[in-house]
Amino acid sequence: MSAGPWTGRLLDRADDPAAERVALNARQPMGRMVTADEVAAAIAHLASPSASGITGTALAVDGGMQGLRLRLRPATT
Repeated sequence: MSAGPWTGRLLDRADDPAAERVALNARQPMGRMVTADEVAAAIAHLASPSASGITGTALAVDGGMQGLRLRLRPATT
C-alpha cells in the first residue's frame, strides 16, 4: 500500500522506513492507515445525490482514530 504525501515524508525521514511503517500501522485502530481511495470514496459519496439528506456533519474518515481514548500515565514523583 502506498503512502500519501504526508506519510511518505514521515517515512522518508525515518532511519528504518519499513519498521516505521509497521509501527505506524500498529498504532491505528484498524491496524493500517486509511488510504487515499477510502477518503476519496467518502468524498464521492457526500457529493452524490444519495447523500442529499446529509447536512452539517463532520465525517471522520480516520480508521477510528477520533474515537480513541488514551490511557493516562500514572503520575511520577
